[in-house]
Amino acid sequence: MMPSDIRTRSTNPALLPGLFRKQFELCRIKPGDTIAIVSDLGTRTEYIEAAFAATDMLGADIYEMRVNAIPGWTNVGTPTIGQCKGTLEALKACDMILIFHVPLFASWLREVMNAGVRVQMIIDAPDDLYALQAPKGLKEAVMHAHRVYEQARQVRVTSKAGTDLSYSCGEYPVMSQYGFADEPGRFDHWGVGLIHTFPNEGSASGRVIVQPGDVVILPYCRYVQDHIEIEVRDGHIQSIEGGLDAALMREWLADGKTHEDDKDPYALSHLGWGLNPQCRWDSIALYGDGPERSRAASRCFPGNFLFSTGPNTQGGGKRTTRGHYDLPMRECTIELDGKRVVEEGRLIDPKMIVPREVR
Repeated sequence: MMPSDIRTRSTNPALLPGLFRKQFELCRIKPGDTIAIVSDLGTRTEYIEAAFAATDMLGADIYEMRVNAIPGWTNVGTPTIGQCKGTLEALKACDMILIFHVPLFASWLREVMNAGVRVQMIIDAPDDLYALQAPKGLKEAVMHAHRVYEQARQVRVTSKAGTDLSYSCGEYPVMSQYGFADEPGRFDHWGVGLIHTFPNEGSASGRVIVQPGDVVILPYCRYVQDHIEIEVRDGHIQSIEGGLDAALMREWLADGKTHEDDKDPYALSHLGWGLNPQCRWDSIALYGDGPERSRAASRCFPGNFLFSTGPNTQGGGKRTTRGHYDLPMRECTIELDGKRVVEEGRLIDPKMIVPREVR
C-alpha cells in the first residue's frame, strides 16, 4: 500500500524509473554491477519497481532484501542487517546497497562500507527526489567545504540571538554528503548536501540560543515556537531552559538515558552546515510536517548550522545512545580558525555556493 498524503503529488509516478536511472548514473552504476535493495515493511512499492527498471536500463543486476523492521530517525542504530544469517555477507558482496530506511549509527553499515560497498539511502517523497536531486556543482562545493572544515581546529558559532558556541575539531573525521554514492565505501542520502564532524571529546563549550523558526527535524518535524536556551560545558549539555520546545527537548533526551547518571544523550554529536540550494527552509510550511517531505530539505538548506546531540559511532566514537536530536538553525555565523564561512545564515565562501536550479 502506498503511503497516503493529503497534498497533491506533483511528480508523475511514471517518471520515477528515469529519475532512478539518473541517480544510478550519478552513482556510476555500470553493466555487470550488482545492486542490493534493503527495504522494509514501509517502503514504497513504486520505488522498488523504479529501481528494478532503472537497473535493467543500465545492464546491471539487482535484488531485494526485505527486513522485518521499520527503522526511522527516532530509533537510530537499529541492527536490521546481520542478525539474520547470511544477510551481512550478501551485502558485503554487492557493489551498491540501495536502502530505504535509516542505517546510520548501526554497526553493520560501517562494516559494509569498509568492504568498499557504496550505500545510497532513499527516504524522501517522490516530489523531493525530483526537486532535491543533486544540481550541477554540488559535489564540488561540498568537497571544497569538506577540505576547509578538515583543516580547521577551532570553530566558533555565534548569532544575534545570543548563540556563542566554541569547539575543537580533528579527533573525528569530517563527513560529507552531496546526494549520491559514487565512490567505493561511500554513504550518501539522495536529496542532501551537507558536511559535519563530531567535536573533540569534552571540547564544546558555550551557549546555544534556538530561535522560533529554527527546525527540530529529529525526533520531531516542527518549527521551533519559542526560544530554547542551552548551556554547554565539557562537551555536554548542562541545562535546557525555555517553554514548550525546551520541555520537548529535555523529555526526549532524558528518555534516551539508560541509567540515572547517563550523560551520553547530552553529548554534542555532529555539527556542520547545509549546502544544497534545492533544499528549502520553508518546506514544512509548504508541504506539511510529514517527515518524508522534510528529511533532506530541512536538514540541508544552505547556510543552516546543524546542531545535534547524542551518538558519535558514525565518526568512529563509542556513544551509541538513542538520545539523538537534530536541530538545523538559521541566522548563525560560523568561523573556522577565525575565518568566517557562513554569515548570519548565508554562505559567503564563493566556492561553497551553488546556483539553484528551477525544476
